[in-house]
Amino acid sequence: MRARACTPSRSSRPPRAPRVWAAASRFQRSAPPDVDRVVLVAVGGGVGSVLRYLTNGLAVRWLGLDFPYGTLIVNVVGSFLIGLVQALAEEAAVLPEPARLFLSVGVMGGFTTYSAFSFETVRLVELDAWGRALANVIVTTVVCIGVCLLGIAAGRFVVALRG
Repeated sequence: MRARACTPSRSSRPPRAPRVWAAASRFQRSAPPDVDRVVLVAVGGGVGSVLRYLTNGLAVRWLGLDFPYGTLIVNVVGSFLIGLVQALAEEAAVLPEPARLFLSVGVMGGFTTYSAFSFETVRLVELDAWGRALANVIVTTVVCIGVCLLGIAAGRFVVALRG
């Protein structure tokens, strides 16, 4: 990628937002969101939150309480899925905007949880479980970014298959 000069543009148009922020820039440029879209996000968020709750309960039952496995699982799965959904929505508009809002902003927004990750890491530190706290930070960060990249690649692969 080439660097841009730091001089003002001759054009009166502002520079384009990077693709990673495309959805946010569309939101800022558009009129206030209509009620249908807000409802899609709210319902999706509810679905995602319930799925997170159930996943955490299963993780505690099957894997125990010595590590925040439930939060790690939802963040890893959610990172893959958000990469996949965004790639399908942005690369070739395979997913229409309402579906992207429902799945990415709603379901994945409710399913994944940075706040629980933060709290659970702090709790591990407070319990003098420094090794587990550090492992939580490293594993969550590296794995979530890695699977998000895999999700994007999977979405682009699906788009390429559709030709």
